[in-house]
Amino acid sequence: MSTEMTPAAPARNLRKERIGVVSSTSMDKSITVVVERKEKHAKYGKFVKKTSKFMAHDEANDCNVGDTVRIMETRPLSKRKCWRVAEIIERAK
Repeated sequence: MSTEMTPAAPARNLRKERIGVVSSTSMDKSITVVVERKEKHAKYGKFVKKTSKFMAHDEANDCNVGDTVRIMETRPLSKRKCWRVAEIIERAK
């Protein structure tokens, strides 16, 4: 019994994706994205908002503060930056 992979394409892990709001664009080709989620409190059961900040690579400097973006995991690009902008979902008004 042989365990061969299909010759078309090697298996590649799915990359994580997050949707968040751009909070800073002061750097060149980099943005800060705030991702908000709701978690249930362990003891009291109330849903609590929690936020995470990610540094993401924006090659064309397209994003502005307030834009809703989808970011995708990628190889480390710098000390804190291992995400890149996949698409801009909604522009800030």
